[in-house]
Amino acid sequence: MASSMADAAAWPELEAAERERRRELVLPGAAVEARIRAGGGRLPPRLLALPLLQALELSGCGALRELGPGLAAALPALRTLVLRGNGLGPAGLGAPEGPGLGGPLPALRVLDLSGNGLETLPAALGGALEPAGPCAAGGAPAFPQLRSLNLTGNRLRELGPGLARAAPQLQTLLLSGNRLNALPGGLLPPGASGLFPLLSQLEAANNGLQELGSAIANLPALKILNVSNNELSEIPAELADCPKLKEVNLRGNKLKDKRLEKMVSSCQAKSILEYLRVGGRGGGKGKGKPDNFDKEESKKKKRDKRQKKDSGDGELDKLEEVNKLMIKILHIAENPAPVVVKVSPNIKEVRPYIVCCVVKGMNLNQGNALKRFLSAQIKLHDDICEKRTAATIATHDLQLIKGPLLYDAQPPNELTVMPLGRKEIKAKDLVRQLQLEAEQQRKQKKRQNVSGLHKYLQLLDGKENYPCLVDAEGVVISFPPITNSERTKIRKTTCELFLEVTSGTSLQICKDVMDTLILKMAELNKFTLENKEEESVSDGESDVTSERVNSNPSQNAEQKTSPLTVEQVRVVDVDGNLKVLYPSKTDLTLVSSLLTIIR
Repeated sequence: MASSMADAAAWPELEAAERERRRELVLPGAAVEARIRAGGGRLPPRLLALPLLQALELSGCGALRELGPGLAAALPALRTLVLRGNGLGPAGLGAPEGPGLGGPLPALRVLDLSGNGLETLPAALGGALEPAGPCAAGGAPAFPQLRSLNLTGNRLRELGPGLARAAPQLQTLLLSGNRLNALPGGLLPPGASGLFPLLSQLEAANNGLQELGSAIANLPALKILNVSNNELSEIPAELADCPKLKEVNLRGNKLKDKRLEKMVSSCQAKSILEYLRVGGRGGGKGKGKPDNFDKEESKKKKRDKRQKKDSGDGELDKLEEVNKLMIKILHIAENPAPVVVKVSPNIKEVRPYIVCCVVKGMNLNQGNALKRFLSAQIKLHDDICEKRTAATIATHDLQLIKGPLLYDAQPPNELTVMPLGRKEIKAKDLVRQLQLEAEQQRKQKKRQNVSGLHKYLQLLDGKENYPCLVDAEGVVISFPPITNSERTKIRKTTCELFLEVTSGTSLQICKDVMDTLILKMAELNKFTLENKEEESVSDGESDVTSERVNSNPSQNAEQKTSPLTVEQVRVVDVDGNLKVLYPSKTDLTLVSSLLTIIR
């Protein structure tokens, strides 16, 4: 009894959850780390007295080394289990031959084990060669309802076929940031069929993948595949046999087929799959290619080239070059008022990487141009930014910014921000407000997934200070990775934009994202100018818009013919020493095949 009372005193959150018969519980890692450490690095026993619990999250707690026995038996109603960014190591979920998660979890739909130190999967998830538990001998799967499994940022080297038997309804499998060298590898052994019939999203970026096997075609529901930043040299032609594949990310691999390597930089999945389908591949012959195909193809190209020259059709090549997207780089030395961003030492342990630039000449006033631009930004956040876990984009109206800027980190109770569509508020209160809204969303929609800003809250877990970009007047214009400021919001009248990309992972990711964003802006601007939509104004902006559009007709005409101008922005330390200059001579290489750059 004394032990139980002491446990209650140490864990008031669990006592309240038991008293109020809660179905959801979030334990912030920073708040409970000392108590977890004092308990031997395990979950507190009192947690096992909450049989009604349907959603449990404990993230950002480095002291959590293992779950301890009895979790599955004590929490049979659990649907969502989030254990992100803890200290779970090789034995933290049980060795492969051990009890794993403590047994089956028949109601579990979402399991997030990202950011730990797992080297193998527990037996319940098929970590053993012959999985332990009921599904080993043809019995019931351990996780019959599991839809989403996040194993990003661990140390996994291989995955066995037992995972398909343990979680036959799996739809999303996230494996980025591990040490895998082959995919699908052991997940889909040779000759196997019918495994993962519902798997629609497979991500394995930033591993050491040297092989993408032809068995990938045995995933009939696959819609999204991300194997970027690996060591792949060839892409199997069988990838084109995935009937529902819509999004393919192959960037950051040194492919033997240089034409394909250029194609993957543009992220046009349809074109890539068609190229593979007709015979192209990463390093040699594709499906159905005769042995002398390459030689005959080379002869055909030479004949075509001679015919073009003789008939005057060679002008088409020149026209193709002229029609390439164009941007102009304005160097610091040529800019009378360049923007400068200073980086505070406080940001180093929070979110250290930032890249910025200015883009002028963007036409957002015509038709749905602004809507298309904002939609493209959302898609980039979901794709190359990996749902803001790798990087976050922020765009601002340059005219509303007072430089120089300071990239800083401030305590949540001191940081004041005016989020998009909201009133000015302390960051601490904003996060709490968003948490309450997220809980309300879950209750109303009766599901665990949330939308809007709410789905990014976990990215702040365990942070004592929050990142922010502040202008010369002390106004916070950005609070990454959560929101921009309403004060510098992009509108239809905006034609000069300040762009920022921040990351807690690497500077190169920031640059890659910025390259892709600039390419997308050039594409959108060209589309807007070529498709003559009527210029439109939003409520309350009629006077301003008509003044900007009509006051200088020659400027408007020039905007319709001139390329976008990208102005360099320097990022320096507090002493003025250069940290980053973007775009430099080595930047925009990812998209160079699609852009003509005037330097």
